[in-house]
Order: sequence, then structure tokens, then C-alpha cells
Amino acid sequence: MPSSNNLMETDLVGLAALVAAKDLTPSELAETAQARIDVVNPIINAVIRPIDPAQDLANLADLSATPLSGVPFLIKDLTINYAGLPTSAASPLLIDKPVPHDSELMARYRKSGLITLGKTNTCEFGTLGTTEPKLFGPTRNPWDTRRSSGGSSGGSAAAVAARMVPAAHANDGAGSIRIPASCCGVFGLKPSKGRITHGPDFGEGSVAGIGVEHAVTLSVRDSAALLDLTAGGMPGDPYYAPVQRSSFTEQMRRRPRALRIACADASMFGTSVDPSCKEAVHEAARLLEDLGHQVEFNAPDFSFAEYEEVYRRFWTLTATRTLSLLSERTGIAIDSAVERSEPFNRYLFEKGIRITAAQYLKDIVFFNGFARRIAEFHSRYDLWLTPTLASPAPLLGHFDAGVHGGDGVMDRFIEFLAFTTFANMTGQPAMSVPLHWNAEDLPVGTQFTARYGEEGLLFNLARQLEEARPWADRKPDLKS
Repeated sequence: MPSSNNLMETDLVGLAALVAAKDLTPSELAETAQARIDVVNPIINAVIRPIDPAQDLANLADLSATPLSGVPFLIKDLTINYAGLPTSAASPLLIDKPVPHDSELMARYRKSGLITLGKTNTCEFGTLGTTEPKLFGPTRNPWDTRRSSGGSSGGSAAAVAARMVPAAHANDGAGSIRIPASCCGVFGLKPSKGRITHGPDFGEGSVAGIGVEHAVTLSVRDSAALLDLTAGGMPGDPYYAPVQRSSFTEQMRRRPRALRIACADASMFGTSVDPSCKEAVHEAARLLEDLGHQVEFNAPDFSFAEYEEVYRRFWTLTATRTLSLLSERTGIAIDSAVERSEPFNRYLFEKGIRITAAQYLKDIVFFNGFARRIAEFHSRYDLWLTPTLASPAPLLGHFDAGVHGGDGVMDRFIEFLAFTTFANMTGQPAMSVPLHWNAEDLPVGTQFTARYGEEGLLFNLARQLEEARPWADRKPDLKS
């Protein structure tokens, strides 16, 4: 059994095995994780609301054993509701408004026997690729505390990288699982659209269903196990991802077949890509070929200049929808809600409120056409390999609209997220794998995108890559 000092370097599945063997109790595990949080959180500010684990621990006796029973966990303070606590979305407008019920995903986490110890930081309304809300302050990157942890699930990724817990809930509307996974050197898989329900409060995630729920994890098997326990819709959902013939864990364990993989290291928008991100892709391509896969440089044939134009307009609707719903559900006047929001969300709202319904519907038709073109590309390739991001984690303040202006931050957003938004618009699964660290010892993720519904293929390859280059051996130099 690992010593208490190294216990939180064990993944969720490994910790659950220790609980099942009665080498440790869930209470002892929760105490160990909380002690780690108490030491590290003042340095990186990943956990913004502690949660007393007593209720989850008491409920364990009434639950059937699962592969993750009795292990500590964290949830992001965005979209997922924990009964009796606010889901603040890092907004002062919601900080004092408790939600009376669990979301279905939270209920599934409870039924899985996970012990929730707290809520993690996010950017306001999840609209940026960084975690620097004015309400809670920035979450700092464990590899370099001057830098962003990424976003919007930066609190979760930083917590996992810092070994507070081996896995934490996250969600992804433009890359918000994969962005912080790349910045913090952990594994992050974005599932297919419709894979996990958003009920009962929403039918789909964010605008046009671009948002999905899942997690960031230390190991591949944890991600697969979590998805096995949480996947599926609920009555009334507008759509469902294809049902799997076998569990994701079983698919992960299969002997990998030789894959045909397309590879690109340049931004589709013509924007700059840091040399270390290109090197990460080339290094991954060499490893893939060594493992018996076929890799060739290619990218979809599409007007990405037009994609950028439409996407810039589309993204403004994320804040417009959120603030409009928030005003309706809380009774806060919309003008007041907008005025009390952060500069970038005010910018998005002011742009988005001018977009007509007809324009929105035309843009959805455009993105449907884009999805068809990408699907045709994937008829020739099993996977598409790219950098996850166009740079390693930027310095804190890089996305401050109060300093750089809304248009300036939107330019930086498009450049930084040159590869992640596509899978959100098509609904495909994609993952960021931590295979590379640059000369400054900053993690640089590589992204793999699969056909719709093929998370199992991603898990299968990720496990092969993890065995070839075990990333969990690397960890940031934080006091323990």
C-alpha cells in the first residue's frame, strides 16, 4: 500500500481497490485528500468551496459497490448542481443562491460512491480559456504559478495536477476539458455530444448542444471508469449518443489495432502556433509510428476563414443565453445582470443581443455543413492528431478584457483555441494527452479527435500511449 505521502498519487481505480481490500477506509482517504488540499490550495487556489463529506460517507453503506466506491472527488462550480449549495459559475449574481436539488450527473456521482470534498474554480460563466474570475481570484498553474491553469475547468485540472485528488469533474464547450488538461499536464477526454445528460435543468449543454460533461483525470482508466458510471441520457433529453456494446473500460483494455491517423501542426486559421506545440505533435507522430500506426500529414478541406467568422459571431451567444436565463430565473433585471458581469461577458452579451434568430439558424446550418465535411474526412482516417492548443499555458492576465478589450481578447481566444472548438461544433469526442513537456518544463498536450460515438477508440489508444510514455511519473514541484 502507498504511504500517506504518496497516496494521492494513486489513481481513483487504485484507491478504490485499496478501499475494497479494506486496506483503507473511505474516511481515511477523505482525510488524506483534505490534508493535501489544505497544504496546496493556498498556493494554487483550485478549490473555492469545501464540502463536508459526511453525507457521502454515511450514504456509502446503502450503495452497491462500484469500481470507484469510497474515493475522493471534486466538482466544478459550473453547470453541475449539488443540492443545497449555489452553483455560482464564478458570478456574484449566483453566489448566494443555493440550488435545491442535485443534477442527474451529481446523483450518478453519488450512486457511484464518490466522496465529494469541494467545488473547483472556473472563469465566469465558462466563456474563457482561463480560470481567473474576479469573484474567487485566479487558479494558478501548478507547473508555474505565474501562469494560467487554462479554462474553464482550470480549478479541476490544477487540483488533479497538484495531486489533491486523482480526478475531478469538468465540462467542455470550446475545449474546457482539453485546454486545462494541456496546460496542467493531465488527461482530458471530451465525450460525444449527448453522451452524458444535462438534466433535469437543461436539455443540452450551452448553445446548440456544444457543451458536454465529464472529467479531467490522472489516468486513462479513471476517465473510462467515470464515463462508464455516468454515461447515458434521461427521459426528455433531446438526443442521445450511440449506446456502446461494451463498457469503455473493456474497450480501453482491448489489444490496439493499427490505426490510420491524419496529422496537422498548423493552425487552420493561419494564426501562430508555438514551436513546442508543433514539436509535441511531431513527437507524438513518431511514437505512434513506433507503435505500429500509420500517420500522414493532412487536414480537412474547408473554408476555415469562414468558420472563424461564423464562430466569432456564434460564441457571443453563450454569454447572451446565460445572462438572459439568469435574469429570468433570479428576477435580476437584465441590465443590472450585464452591468455586474465581467468585461468579457459584457462584451459577448452586447454583441450577441444584436444577432437575429434568422442569423442564428443560418449559422447552425453552416456548422451542420462543417460537421458533414469533417465526417467525410474521418471516413478516410480513424483519428485526427493536432496540438491541443497553440501555445503552452499563458501568463495570468493574457485574457483580461479590462486591459486588452473585448475584441482583443476574442482575437487571443481564437488563436489559443485554434484546434479545440471543432469537436464541440461537430459533437465528436476528442482528448488531450500529456505526452510532451517543453524546455521550460511546461506541459504541452496533443489532441486526438475521433468519429462521433467512438470514445472507446480514444481510450484504447490513450492507454497504449500511457503505457509507452507514463505521464503520471511527472509532477509539479509543489510542497507536500
